[in-house]
Amino acid sequence: MPENSAVSRIDAQKRRVRDAVRSARAALTETQRAASTDGLTSQLVTLASARGARSVSCYLPVGAEPDTRPFLAWARDEGVEVLLPAARPDGLMDWIVDRGAGTVVGAYGIPEPNGERLSPLAVGNVDLMLIPASAVDRNGIRVGWGRGYFDRCLGPMTERPPVFAVIYESELHDALPHEPHDIPVTGVVTPERILYLDR
Repeated sequence: MPENSAVSRIDAQKRRVRDAVRSARAALTETQRAASTDGLTSQLVTLASARGARSVSCYLPVGAEPDTRPFLAWARDEGVEVLLPAARPDGLMDWIVDRGAGTVVGAYGIPEPNGERLSPLAVGNVDLMLIPASAVDRNGIRVGWGRGYFDRCLGPMTERPPVFAVIYESELHDALPHEPHDIPVTGVVTPERILYLDR
């Protein structure tokens, strides 16, 4: 099969995964979302505490993404430094320390905190990275949302912090389509559990 055809096939498979996830997340009731947020917060606190993390990177949720905001509040209260991403036009991400000073709408309608922007390299010094995903498989392959920001962030790192994708339990698959630039994650955090993945 020609290389371009293979890439097109994988892109189409990833789009189907993303579409299915968007539909399933949109169908969650407020009660289900609240319960998921409570469970997720507990799991994220457990992971950060077990790893002794004093600095983490995370994200602010968009739409029906798993809600990290209660975890961010816990981290601020505990003196854990949190870096949140701010997308740039060149496809890279700057990072902003979350000080609870409110948010602004950034690129693609994604919220980002008020504060000074740090360079894309700042995230290499955190103890733990928590990143969004639409799905992850048991080999650590992550399907993001198609813009490639996190792959470009992780790819150049010679020594990556542990990277955990934050998803709902139903978004963990046995296998997912992937390409050479897709960077595997260390594990996943769902509202039900923390799972380290074999690669």
